[in-house]
Amino acid sequence: MTLRIGERILFDETRFEHTTSVTPGDMLPILKQALAEGNASLRAAFDDGADTVELVCARAQFIDALLRYAFSRVFIDNKQPVVLLAVGGYGRGELHPGSDIDLMLLLADEPDENSRACLEQFLMLLWDSKLEIGHSVRSLHDCVEEARKDITIATNIMEARYLAGDEQLMHAMLAETGPDKIWNARAFFQAKLDEQVQRYAKFHDTAYNLEPNIKENPGGLRDIQIIGWVAKRHFGAKTLEELIDHGFLTRNEYETLHAGQTLLWRIRLHLHYITNRREDRLLFDYQKQIALKFGYADGDNNLAIEQFMQRYYRTVMQLERLNELLLQLFREEILHGDVPEKIEVLNTRFQVTNNYIEARYPTVFSEHPTSLLEIFLLLELNPGIHGVRAETIRMIREHRHLIDDKFRQSETARQMFIEIMHQPRGITHELRRMNRYGILAAYIPAFEKIVGRMQYDLFHAYTVDQHTLFVVRNMRRLSVSAFGHEYPLASGIYHHIQKPVLLFLAGLFHDIAKGRSGDHAVLGAEDAEAFCRAHFLNEDDSKLVAWLVRYHLLMSMVAQRKDLSDPEVISTFARQVGDQSRLDYLYLLTLCDIRATNPKTWNSWKDNLLSELYHKTAITLRMGLMNLVSRDIAVKEVQTSALRLLVKDGNSPEDIHALWSHFNADYFLHHSPYEIRWHSELILDAPESRLPLVAARPTEKGRAEIFIYAREHDDMFSGIATTLNQLALNIVDAQIMATDNGYTLDSFKVLEEDGSTPETDFRINEIITYLIKHLKTNSIGSQPERNIPRSHRYFSTETIVRFEQRPGKDITVMNIIAADRPGLLARIGRAFLENKIRIHKAKIATVGEQVDDTFHITDINNQPLLDEEACQRLRASLIAHLEK
Repeated sequence: MTLRIGERILFDETRFEHTTSVTPGDMLPILKQALAEGNASLRAAFDDGADTVELVCARAQFIDALLRYAFSRVFIDNKQPVVLLAVGGYGRGELHPGSDIDLMLLLADEPDENSRACLEQFLMLLWDSKLEIGHSVRSLHDCVEEARKDITIATNIMEARYLAGDEQLMHAMLAETGPDKIWNARAFFQAKLDEQVQRYAKFHDTAYNLEPNIKENPGGLRDIQIIGWVAKRHFGAKTLEELIDHGFLTRNEYETLHAGQTLLWRIRLHLHYITNRREDRLLFDYQKQIALKFGYADGDNNLAIEQFMQRYYRTVMQLERLNELLLQLFREEILHGDVPEKIEVLNTRFQVTNNYIEARYPTVFSEHPTSLLEIFLLLELNPGIHGVRAETIRMIREHRHLIDDKFRQSETARQMFIEIMHQPRGITHELRRMNRYGILAAYIPAFEKIVGRMQYDLFHAYTVDQHTLFVVRNMRRLSVSAFGHEYPLASGIYHHIQKPVLLFLAGLFHDIAKGRSGDHAVLGAEDAEAFCRAHFLNEDDSKLVAWLVRYHLLMSMVAQRKDLSDPEVISTFARQVGDQSRLDYLYLLTLCDIRATNPKTWNSWKDNLLSELYHKTAITLRMGLMNLVSRDIAVKEVQTSALRLLVKDGNSPEDIHALWSHFNADYFLHHSPYEIRWHSELILDAPESRLPLVAARPTEKGRAEIFIYAREHDDMFSGIATTLNQLALNIVDAQIMATDNGYTLDSFKVLEEDGSTPETDFRINEIITYLIKHLKTNSIGSQPERNIPRSHRYFSTETIVRFEQRPGKDITVMNIIAADRPGLLARIGRAFLENKIRIHKAKIATVGEQVDDTFHITDINNQPLLDEEACQRLRASLIAHLEK
């Protein structure tokens, strides 16, 4: 027998004819050489563009031949019945370059001494030849008992394929583990259904993670395998194509399923060859390489990687739809096939059969096209319905083409869609279902463009369409009293807004123009206003939705990148917002938007920034935009409140005023009365001999606060930043204030590397101890090499340094945009130290892979940097430190 792929030989049996008497110990070099040559032929065929299915099957056949050869030599004199079986994916005759070769060695009884020796020799030979095997050795009795207890084992051996040995043993095993003996079709299907629910939950019930697992993700290869397993258990079907004969698949659906599997196999082949191991995660590391190998090239508004990933996401969406359709068919056949039909008529077009909605006759959608929307409204209105009957899902898919311009201009369709958006329950489930079935993209053509569209950055973890639906989900969650404790402020505001539908529409449209040429917020606002007007919203409501889409990034940018203690920042934002109603809607949209971008980037610190901006803006709006508080009045109010707290604690007003006389006005603007009380009491209680003074505490605002009071020296910021970096802490905010008598008041807000708050007594004391040690020795330790997160390495961010001289202020405002990395502030501090720069204030902001930090700086003489040459030197120094 000679195995080939194209013109290349994989295995030539004649080469092994002379080895019939070779001992097991002498077979290793022969096996290794054959394996190396066969792998080289398969790789060459892959590089030459061989058919994907042929490659996957040919590898399995090649390994079959090697294993049969090895088995025949090792077990040549063995008398006890034993059979070698391929199981799992290998049992299906599928094998990828890095996949495990799953084997079972099955014996009639426990192995005797000779069989045990043969088994050890055989397995050792395979391991030494570097075959990636996964194996089990079982007696027939043990095999049956293990399969009875464990659905995974039962599934594995259900796909057993004969390789060598006593074939009757395999048939006996299959008979004893068949559905008439263990795991009948009903129990098997329910177990697999439960497995899928648990698997989906691990991936947040979405196929559209930006670094998907092509095997385990919803819509991945495992979804196809589940269909095959259930079909085999219930029908005895050996291939998916046989489901056509059973009336479970149409020819077109089978071809879609086969094409989807082939694409995923092709991607998996690339992943295994790129990594030289089993790798099923389509990480950023590999996406760009594979996109280029698939022939994609960067376009003006669409990178090659984005085009490739959109193809991937749209494919898995199709597979997810087919998985849902087929599992529903199985559910009806296997779980409900012997249950008497209980029918509840909803109207002339739809009925509910055994808790699943279905069309009452085959021509429902062709005769009443708007029923393509009506069915989702009925699902919202009848929460007891569990889902959609399989044949109706198929009918929806087949009639999507009826949603054309005439359909969209239909008053009935427009009223139906708005009614869906108005419902108090079910909006999240039905929008997601509409997206899965392709109805949402058909009804809103602009939405079709963002389906499966990735956002190639670290800020967004999902595709644009999935992110959008998560935003709406977050909005809906605010209305549920059971979740009111999660975000009490937002939940309270939600229940006071007059028209939640406007919020939902803003969420649906806020990113709808992503990927188009131009500002997506501006273009999206135009789309949103036109849609709202066409759907019977009045002018004011239409304009509010458009305004929310236009400015959906505003509140996030102000909260994270501006100084919220500056009254001018608040007043400017208040003028942009205009009134309390807009503020309420914008706050809810912003909160839900940020939370839906990436679960790992949301934390209580960002939550508190948004709520602080909301409250301060609300106060400003209540006072009236013509009656804004001046800086002097704001300082006086803070001082008065802090003084009351300090006096109540028993402190002398004279001592307090004496201390404060050395502080500048910015200090009082940038700290709350409670923070000022904490700082002042620490300083008043500390004699000069106890300096430097360092205190730290966790706060209710989701971060730890560090306060430092010490004699001023120029390398203080650099040293503190380096020390905090050594402690693996991230600085999220910093206030550096110099007194007029030679001291510095430094306040740092920090988080752990994983975004959590340092809060244990041990951790707080560790921070204090390390900082005191540094400040007393005045030595800057070495910069630790903290690992840059893997995903950050694949995004290039140009380092941009800007300087601004503000009229009337003896300060230079410097803004840095750069790639985020651990220890970034320590590097900035080194550059400041080298250029003799003093920092007076810092605002730290990180968005995805990018930082956007602002520093108020002077030279060593407390003068602004008015010399262009000095600015250029500092810029060059910063870039050198940040990009090395």
